[in-house]
Amino acid sequence: MSTRQRTLHDPPVPVPVTLAAAWTCVMFLYAYVDIIAFFKPGVVDDILDGVVWEFDVGQPLLTVFLALMAIPIFMILLSITLPARANRLTNLVVAAVQVPYAAFNAVGESWTYFYGLGVALEMIVLALIIRFAWTWRRTVVDQGMGIMGHFP
Repeated sequence: MSTRQRTLHDPPVPVPVTLAAAWTCVMFLYAYVDIIAFFKPGVVDDILDGVVWEFDVGQPLLTVFLALMAIPIFMILLSITLPARANRLTNLVVAAVQVPYAAFNAVGESWTYFYGLGVALEMIVLALIIRFAWTWRRTVVDQGMGIMGHFP
């Protein structure tokens, strides 16, 4: 009598899909930390008075905010559409540049638990992006025979 066990099929996730999912996490963390911050006392009043942090609300400030938010948004698309070599390099560079930007968001904040958690989560996901891109498997291709093997 044989006993067969049924298990769920767990196919490997392609690296570009993993990177796009990670950038989606970064995008949502950036957005939700900013949205939840509206609940801090005085934030909405300052915005209604035309001030965000120490800066006057205007087109230059909002343009900078949009440009900074566009980075993870476009990285979702680029992670799926760029060729592997360009994809790997772009993810390594952009994630590394985003690390200091993420850390800067906690500088000078009095709500250390809230911003500390937000920055920590962003850093973890950015570190994962760097790891996924850095460890992207390479394959050896013989021009006449096709793929010969996989190498880490």
